[in-house]
Amino acid sequence: MTSHALGIEQMGWQRCQQILALARAIRNRCHRLPTLDRSVALAFFEPSTRTRMSFELAACTLGCRVMTFSASGSSIEKGESTADTIRTLDAMGFDAIIIRHSASGAADYAARFVHTAAIINAGDGCHEHPTQALLDVLTLLDVLGSIEGRRVAIVGDLLHSRVFRSDIALLRMFGAQIGVCAPPLLMPHLLRDDIERLPDAASAMAWADAVIVLRLQRERMSSGLVPSFADYRRRYSIRYEHLDATRAIICHPGPVNADVELDAALIEHERSMIQRQVTNGVMVRMALLIETLAPDCVEQILSL
Repeated sequence: MTSHALGIEQMGWQRCQQILALARAIRNRCHRLPTLDRSVALAFFEPSTRTRMSFELAACTLGCRVMTFSASGSSIEKGESTADTIRTLDAMGFDAIIIRHSASGAADYAARFVHTAAIINAGDGCHEHPTQALLDVLTLLDVLGSIEGRRVAIVGDLLHSRVFRSDIALLRMFGAQIGVCAPPLLMPHLLRDDIERLPDAASAMAWADAVIVLRLQRERMSSGLVPSFADYRRRYSIRYEHLDATRAIICHPGPVNADVELDAALIEHERSMIQRQVTNGVMVRMALLIETLAPDCVEQILSL
């Protein structure tokens, strides 16, 4: 059985370190990439742009045969279960099934029904998004050099964020100091005592070396979890004037709600790492595919 990639804790420190080292080597183009004679299914049960296209580009660049599944127009509309879909893809002989799903735990659930395929989690509900955490950490390492002891603040809808859960697990492995900032009803209740609680975005920016801003889904505003748009923007939005009190860099997994969680003027600012994150996402996903589907190539690449 090929190793699954379901979440940061499941993957472990050594594997995450190896994937990041591979991603750097791929980006530096100091070697010839292997051609993987493998088949990859993109099983996306919910919409995605960055993650889906990033995985697709990564797989195609490595010479994989890629097929995309989407729930719309599939047998899901006829009542087929997620488990049956995964069983079918596994029986077809795919070497890897990259799954994105709105249900938390969907990737772990899918792993129960495969015999030969590797399950790669591309985001499941409010649970995990491991490759996003890997590309976030790669970006921070690029800019900060080291994360150990550095202050990283995560601002936005923490309660519903799979990115938050994966980021916090990986940042802790790297020894970062972690701060959080969110409206009371969007703040998880069970947080470790070593996590700094920051009252507002201005405080987060002043405290941090790097700020990871999370998207505020508009339904949170209409459902009463946020008192009002004006209140959220006043207290929790990263604004241009916050830059004066800090040298912190800004990350965001995208898509950005401009002028909601982040000023539109900051998206292309020199301290914004958003486009670097997108680029690093392709490198990280190429590295994960090599590490998962062609582990014999890893040492050869890293030794060059």
